[in-house]
Amino acid sequence: MRDRRPVRLAIVAVAALLLAFPACSDEGTSTGTATPSTAAPPATAVPTADEFDPADFGDPTTVDNRWFPLVPGTQMTWEGQALDGRDKLQRKVVFTVTDLEKEIDGVPAVVVWELDYTDGELEEAELSFFAQDDGGNVWHLGEYPEEYEEGEIVKHPLWLAGLEEALPGIHMPAEPALHTPSYAQGWGPAVGWDDRGDTYAVGEHTCTDVDCYDDVLVAKEFSRSEPGAFQLKYYAPGVGNVRVGWGGPNEDEHEVLVLTGLVQLDADGLAEARRNALEQEVRAYDLSPDVYGQTQPAVQG
Repeated sequence: MRDRRPVRLAIVAVAALLLAFPACSDEGTSTGTATPSTAAPPATAVPTADEFDPADFGDPTTVDNRWFPLVPGTQMTWEGQALDGRDKLQRKVVFTVTDLEKEIDGVPAVVVWELDYTDGELEEAELSFFAQDDGGNVWHLGEYPEEYEEGEIVKHPLWLAGLEEALPGIHMPAEPALHTPSYAQGWGPAVGWDDRGDTYAVGEHTCTDVDCYDDVLVAKEFSRSEPGAFQLKYYAPGVGNVRVGWGGPNEDEHEVLVLTGLVQLDADGLAEARRNALEQEVRAYDLSPDVYGQTQPAVQG
């Protein structure tokens, strides 16, 4: 799933807000909104790009963060809706953790392959790169997206830490805490990528087509260049992202997604995902020889 989508629109009806901030009762029905908690935060600080050091990554491709585990072969599917003006669009995102590793800015990273569909048509395919440091923080080291129109690639706004002044960022802290400063999720100045994260709520309960989850973390993602708009991502412990909502008076897409599929691919399925990800990487070398071309090819872990 894209880390953030463009956002701008006036406040809508209360019913829409209930969709934007879903929380479920024990019976699994929507009952209200995820609201920021007031518990005192622990002292652990989220690292910044200035503290990024390859020496702190002893086993970077073992990503077992409680809120964002990346096990090769895990495939998650989210489905829902978004708006394009007054038109309602059907959305589907398929997120696959491959068994590929790629070195970015001196650190081997897990390669995630993601497909983004709107009204049944492939809108974006993306390779994303994540690594976990020795403290349990999951770093976002870059991404290579391909945006499509009528089956043709029209954009590929690539950013990779260490190239074109891009910096790594934190996708998921080891210990997310309330009332702490927001954190950069990466910085890709060449393509205007400047997303940030913040802990919005903890201890939530939410239900999806797959299961109901307790002790859910809600992370707020936003861009300072687009004030008054943000996404809310709901992370279940040991599972990962199970729901996406939205908020803010300037939000225009109103994307709401829920987890509808969670599987562990068999050997054949994982091999197919690997082949597809490597085919996309070949295109990355062709379309971005000056940036992606500076990296070593992804390899099977």
